[in-house]
Amino acid sequence: MRGYKMKQSRMVKIGDLAKNFSLKDENDKTFDLFENIGKRILLSFHPLAWTEYCAAQMVSLEKNLKVLESLNTVAVGISVDSIPCKKAWAKSLRIENTPLLCDFWPHGKIAQSYGIFRDANGFCERANIIIDEKQKVVFVKIYPIHSVPDIQEVINFLKNLKN
Repeated sequence: MRGYKMKQSRMVKIGDLAKNFSLKDENDKTFDLFENIGKRILLSFHPLAWTEYCAAQMVSLEKNLKVLESLNTVAVGISVDSIPCKKAWAKSLRIENTPLLCDFWPHGKIAQSYGIFRDANGFCERANIIIDEKQKVVFVKIYPIHSVPDIQEVINFLKNLKN
């Protein structure tokens, strides 16, 4: 078998309906996007576990969990790492309440479906995508790989988002 390659979709845009998916988190629990209709969802994509910038990005979600919940928002981290990898990483970072989803196999399928998979690197862009209560994409931002997204920017956007 030659290399596995999936057709990447165009990058998701504001106004698109979110594409449903189900992924396992670090505790082998399934997260299904459409099971969260009625809530806002922050999909916080990060390239790889065990890297400085990705760690800071995921810790920022955990530290702001209560604020995000008060804004009717469920935040999840997503990368191509496996369940055992994410479990050990979450433990090392003391992340206990933020699901760290595993887009492991088919490799990067969800990142590809949202148009943010980097074929040349084998991982996704660093990105935040916000989906509203009706499953519509309302925020998309790609960040430099070697940076930490500003969680306050996301919180401010959510505070100003009309229902």
